[in-house]
Amino acid sequence: MTWSDFDAVLFDLDGVLTPTAEVHRRAWAQLFTDFLAQRGDATPYTEADYYDHIDGRPRYEGVRTFLASRDIMLPEGTPADHPSEQTVCGLGNRKNDFFNEVLRTEGIDAFPGSVRLLDALADTDVAVAVVSSSRNARAVLTAAGLIDRFEVIIDGEVADAEGIAGKPEPDTFVVAAERVGAAVDRCVVVEDAVSGVRAGRAGNFGLVVGVDRGAGQQALTEAGADRVVDDLDRLIEL
Repeated sequence: MTWSDFDAVLFDLDGVLTPTAEVHRRAWAQLFTDFLAQRGDATPYTEADYYDHIDGRPRYEGVRTFLASRDIMLPEGTPADHPSEQTVCGLGNRKNDFFNEVLRTEGIDAFPGSVRLLDALADTDVAVAVVSSSRNARAVLTAAGLIDRFEVIIDGEVADAEGIAGKPEPDTFVVAAERVGAAVDRCVVVEDAVSGVRAGRAGNFGLVVGVDRGAGQQALTEAGADRVVDDLDRLIEL
C-alpha cells in the first residue's frame, strides 16, 4: 500500500473516527431490551444481534432488520412519529433519543490513532470525506472537534434527502467519491462494520480497510476487506 496510489480516503464515522459505535450499541441495547421485555419475549437482545442485524445500517433499516430476525411485524410509520409509538420509525426515533442523551451528557472524543492518520493525510494531496449512515454525523463530528476537517460529509440526512441508498449498498461511498473529485478505484474506504465493508467491496473501490473494533478480523475479511487493522495509525507508515 502506497498513499500516492490513492486520491481520497472515505471514512465511516462511528467506530472509525469516533468511539460512538459504543454509544450506538448502548442505545440499541436499551431500546430493544425494553421493547422485548414489554412484549414478554423470552429471547433477550444480545450484542450478536447488533453485529448481525444493525451495525452500519441506517437507523430505520436497523430496526426493520432486527424485527425481521424475530418475525415481529410493526407498521412502518413515518420519521415524524413520536418515540413512544410502536412503529419502525417510532422505535428508531426512540433509539435516537437514547443516543443523543448520552452524547449530550458524556460528550465524545475522537480515537487518537484516527486523529494521527488525519494529521498525516493533511500533509498530502489525498482528500478525505465522511460517509456515515448516522443522521447525527455532523453533531458527532462537531462534538469531537473534527467538523472542520471534512468538506464532504455524506450522512443519513443527505442520503434521505437525495434518495441515496444506504449501506450495504455502495451508493453513499460512490457519491462521496464524486464530490471529492476522485475515481472509485483511486479511493480507500475505511469501515468497522461488516455492512460498510460490503459496501466498499460492492463499489469496486481501490482499497477497503476494515477497522476491527469488535466485528472481528475474520468477519471483516470475509466481507471483503483487503486489510484489517486495529487502529488507524497503523496505516500512517504504509
